[in-house]
Amino acid sequence: MADVVQLQKVQTPRALFRQPLALQWFQDGELVKRMDNERSAAEHASGSALVKYILILAPSWHIWSDLRELMNSFYNDDLAQRVFILWIMAILVIYGNNAILVDEDIGAMRATAGAYMVARWSSNTVHLIYSFSSYHHRAQQRLWFGLSGLTLCLYIPLFIEDFSIRSKIAVAAVAITMEECIWIFSYSPVAKKLLKARYTTAVDIAHEVDRFAAFYIIVLGEFLYQIVVHSPAAVGFNMRLMRAIWTLIIAFCLNWLYVHNDGSLESVHPYRHNIWASFMWVTIHLPLVASLLVAGHVSALSASLDEVHEGELWFLCGGLGIGLICLYIIALLHRSQDEPGTLMLPKPIRLIFRPIAAIIIICLPLAHGLGISSLLSIVMALIVLSLIWENITSLMRGAKFWEKWENTKYPEENQTEDPWTQD
Repeated sequence: MADVVQLQKVQTPRALFRQPLALQWFQDGELVKRMDNERSAAEHASGSALVKYILILAPSWHIWSDLRELMNSFYNDDLAQRVFILWIMAILVIYGNNAILVDEDIGAMRATAGAYMVARWSSNTVHLIYSFSSYHHRAQQRLWFGLSGLTLCLYIPLFIEDFSIRSKIAVAAVAITMEECIWIFSYSPVAKKLLKARYTTAVDIAHEVDRFAAFYIIVLGEFLYQIVVHSPAAVGFNMRLMRAIWTLIIAFCLNWLYVHNDGSLESVHPYRHNIWASFMWVTIHLPLVASLLVAGHVSALSASLDEVHEGELWFLCGGLGIGLICLYIIALLHRSQDEPGTLMLPKPIRLIFRPIAAIIIICLPLAHGLGISSLLSIVMALIVLSLIWENITSLMRGAKFWEKWENTKYPEENQTEDPWTQD
């Protein structure tokens, strides 16, 4: 059994630079842990391309959400679940290869819509099967199976060749919105009350938060992949290399802002304090992911190009701006438990730079004289400024710039008496 050592500095004011302390170690062959409360479509940019991008991404997000919910509630890592995941991945290969051509070929449209419907029907069927093996989620699983299956029928017009592309866009938009609404309804307190269910669904919050964080990190990879592959910023020091480094800094700061949340010492996750806040927290991740994917692509693309089209600049700035607004909303959804006056500034002022920076970034393409290097430099500076502001204002009152290092000697040295001082 590992012993736990309570960190003595937990209650002292935090510092901007803190003393590095080992969190676990072996002492005389026994594991000891320290308890620390502080550890915790862009190549063809246009309005139609943006609509196409959103309508392609949202269904794939729904498929991922289906798997996330199933694994959250019924994960047992058996053969059936592994084969099911492989089946969904194979369907996604079909979906991804055809989705880019949906506005050019009816065959691609049918393959994309068909792959999506098969993937969701597969997940729904698994929910139905699991409802027989376990009674705990039975009522809501069967409600979800019925309502989700009916909603999938809304996609049938996509298979009809005589329908115009505008009509199909409208159909897809309505169907995607309906699916979001039905998901919220099926797992809401309203449905639980109507079903009069004694046993209802529960969420493994730690697992759920980890899955979203992992997905967010994958999204930020869009910023980083293209600044390295094929060496777009070679050779030596040049403007392309500078833009690649700025892109890296932007991605790093976006990850920090996501993990930082509202900066409170003690905060309650939306999953833990309000059901509607939890639904909003989950739902806001879709526009967050969509905006940062397209922004990351254009930002990374700047490392290999000296000129970027105006439409791509709007994708870059609009994506980053919307992403910051989503991060602002996510931070607001966390409930601070800190007593007034604990931190340097109250929560609304600590977070205020996120929407301010977002609005400025969104408007930057209106400054037609800015080149891609200047624009990316301004974007990077605004995001870094927001991050620095939040980290400083989230310090406890009386915090120091540099934390004094204490208890740096071995315990044996402290216990040894100096023989020259003995009488």
